[in-house]
This record gives sequence, structure tokens and C-alpha cells, in this order.
Amino acid sequence: MLKTLNYRIVHLSKYYPPDRGGIETHVQTLARSQAALGAEVHVVCVNEFDKQRPLFTKTKTVNEMDCGVHVTRLGRLLSFARFDFCPEVLSQLSQLLNEPNTLLHLHTPNPTMLLALTMLRRHVPLVITHHSDVIKQKILKYVLRPFEYLIYSESSRILTTSLQYIQGSRFLQLYRHKLNNLPLGIDFKNYSKPNKKAVNFTSYLKEKYGELIWLTVGRLVYYKGLHIAIEALTLVPGILIIIGVGPLEQELKTLAEKLGVSDRIVWLGHVSEDELIGAYHAATALWFPSNVRSEGFGLVQVESMASSCPVINANIPGSGVPWVSRHEQEGLTIPINNPVALAKAAKRLLYEPGLRNRLATASRKRSEYFNHLTMAQRSFKFYEEVLSEQWNYTGIQKPVNLL
Repeated sequence: MLKTLNYRIVHLSKYYPPDRGGIETHVQTLARSQAALGAEVHVVCVNEFDKQRPLFTKTKTVNEMDCGVHVTRLGRLLSFARFDFCPEVLSQLSQLLNEPNTLLHLHTPNPTMLLALTMLRRHVPLVITHHSDVIKQKILKYVLRPFEYLIYSESSRILTTSLQYIQGSRFLQLYRHKLNNLPLGIDFKNYSKPNKKAVNFTSYLKEKYGELIWLTVGRLVYYKGLHIAIEALTLVPGILIIIGVGPLEQELKTLAEKLGVSDRIVWLGHVSEDELIGAYHAATALWFPSNVRSEGFGLVQVESMASSCPVINANIPGSGVPWVSRHEQEGLTIPINNPVALAKAAKRLLYEPGLRNRLATASRKRSEYFNHLTMAQRSFKFYEEVLSEQWNYTGIQKPVNLL
């Protein structure tokens, strides 16, 4: 617990739930947990209501409360090339930073907030959670790199979601002296003890689609490797439920038709949290074939494990994914981009006596390591270290970071 709670934590996120995604869910869970433990917590993000994010999508700035967390959703003028233009970002941040005893926690990749910070000049300690490197977007990567160097150099701490990601990132090696790790956390009780709505959805799925259900959860984007899951389905029995939306949806549906498995795939799109939990409990396993280091952790793995649903993931080099659910301990790990290996792992769960039950039990136990309150308390320890470097023994603040 913090020695004193008379200061403010301001999380700078790209988006925030109900927008779904690993980073968004993590920021909400961490912010709520910190608030529950007594801290004053703010979140600043972009107000995005259109999931398809067309070029011109104007939104307004909205202030609201979320379980004790002050949330400011910045109005957006337009969005282009993964950058959101928010006219009020500087004024809103300046107002927050003018309050005494403020600590910033930036979550990246986050072009909008990253560029905004380069324009602000304040004596404010900064902690960064580096969720992943920019991998595929080469132009964006090199445009942002000078700004990343500036802000990362001025930060007090840089956190990753696993030690494995640090080892695989050439960019992060530049800042080894300020690196540490803070895994993502969840309230695992919501998943291990589903409520009535979730239980009813489990029953509904099994009655409609049968007992043999495979599951994928995540945005339909390139690094999720969902084409691998669709190809693997041609080699195993059962139904594949896909939860999520994204730009590759039509391309993936075309592939399913080409391979003759479109009648064995259920596209659920967006679902509620209760329905998501129900789907985990209905599934034989979560297929998680992400194949690029853009996938640094895979929070849905923890959700699935907490639901006693084993994970089949891929051995992405330099990623924390295979560390979250470990091969032969809580789940099964296969080589990347290998639908045959995915199908073989799935068949092991079906035909190898006792394997699925053993992995399900171990998965549930492993999920407790990622307890949301434990991770919030770990974040406080990092904040304490940062603040102790900012204040001398007389209590006079030292102007170390200029943002």
C-alpha cells in the first residue's frame, strides 16, 4: 500500500471500455483496483464510439465516473493512420498537471498521448507501460521513434507486461536501467465463479452447438493469426466460435468458405462480459494462434485460464504469450503459423486421458497469480520508488523529468 495517498495517478490510455481490447481492459482493471485501494485515479483517453473508425468521426469530450475512477474521454476531430486528432488534449492535460502531486502513467503504443506529452513542459514524474513494440506499421514506427526516444528518456520507469518481452525488444534495451515488469491482472473471481447470466449463456451455446466447442477471442487483425485457427478446423471435429470484430472479418469468412468450414464457424462479434465468460466455460479450449510480437501478453489467456478453459497458444519469439500459459503446465504451446500443430494439440485435449482436466485445474490456479489487486499493489511500489527519487529528505520536489 502507498505510504501516502495524497497524490493523483493519471493514466493516459488510447481508448477505454466499453471499447474492448487488452490494453483498454488492463487500464480499466488497474485504475479501478488502484481506486479501490484508496488512490485518486484519473484516466484520459480518446472518445471513440465508432468501432470502424472512419476518417472523419467527430466526438465530444465527456467526463464520467467509473467505479471511483475519473474518466475524461477527449473529443476527437478525426482519425487517420492510427492517430486521433483531439483539439482539447493539451488543455485537458495541462489542467490535470497543474494539480499538485500528480503522477502520470502512459500506456503505449499510443501516438496521440505520446505526441501530446512532447508539447508539455511540467515537473511531473512519468511511468510508462510498454505493451508492445510497433511491428507492422513501418511508417508509423519511424515517424514516432524520435518522440518515443524523447519521452522514454525522460520517464522515471518503463514497465512491460513480462520479462520475456524486455528480452525480445531491441528498442527497450536502450533503457535497461529503468525497466521492470508489471503483468496484466484481472478479477479472476468473475471468471472462476460465473453469475447466472454467464451460466445460462454457457448452456445456450452447448445446447445450440454441441459439447465440442473451440473458441477464439480478439480483434480480427493480422497478428491474431485467425487464419491459422480456420485452417486447423479442417483437421479437427467441432465448432469454432469467434468473438471479436475487425478489418479482416470478410477475408476470414472468405477463407472459411474456401476451406469448406464456414458451416462450423460461429461469428459472435461483440458480446457482453457475461456472454464472454459463458463462452469460456462452454469451450473445450481457447485457440490463441497470435504470431507476431504485437501480441505481447494476451490478457484473454488469463480470462480463459480463470474459467478453467485451457489455452493453446503459439511460441512467439520475444513475447510473454507462452509465459502466461506455459507449455504442458497450464496449456499447450505450438510453433507459430502452424495449423497442423494446432490441430494436433487440440486432438491431444480430446483423446489423451486426463490431459484437459489436468491443464484446466492448473490454469485456474495459475490465473490467481494475475490477481488485479496484487498487480495494483505492485504498481504502487513502482510509484513509491519514482516519487522517492523526486523528493529529497526535506520534502522539496526535485525537477528531474520535464514533460
